[in-house]
Amino acid sequence: MGTRTADGTGAAAERDETAVDATETDGVATEQEAGPATEPEAETEAETEAEPLATGAGEGPSGVGQGAAAVVSAALGLVSLTGSWLGTVAAARETLVGQLEVTADAGVATQVEEMYGDAWNTSAMWGGVFALTALVVGALVLARPAFGTPARAVQAPWIKSVAWAGVTLGVIGLLLAVLKYTGVLLGLPDAG
Repeated sequence: MGTRTADGTGAAAERDETAVDATETDGVATEQEAGPATEPEAETEAETEAEPLATGAGEGPSGVGQGAAAVVSAALGLVSLTGSWLGTVAAARETLVGQLEVTADAGVATQVEEMYGDAWNTSAMWGGVFALTALVVGALVLARPAFGTPARAVQAPWIKSVAWAGVTLGVIGLLLAVLKYTGVLLGLPDAG
């Protein structure tokens, strides 16, 4: 491993086992590497290990967009059931417009319809818009693998589950919005 110089000072010249040995044959110096692997073999092993990484990186999309769309679909479906800020503001605006349009001598049925009926229908309409959007986005996420590259046709199970949740919430929200808008579900009281 190390050799001492002739003067005994302890200065050592290190020689590594994998270092290159120089030997002379007939006045010509040749280099010989100690160790089992030669340099070209080491490069080939490194290239082989790096090759799967390079091909894995260029396969295609990772499904992040589909996952995000599935989550958006489920969130929109939930908003369609619980109500949204936009629906609340639109309903309050319709209530204000109804108050401005109704006259003091109008009948009770007209006052109820103008002040509360239109606001109720506006709230139902915005719930239906969110439900329909959730339904369409969820359906597009579920249908996406059929229109993609054949190698990437497999979708992560959680993406399918969340997309199905968005579609289901969208259908329920749309059904409730239609029932609310038509007055079948929680219709206005009869003020006649």
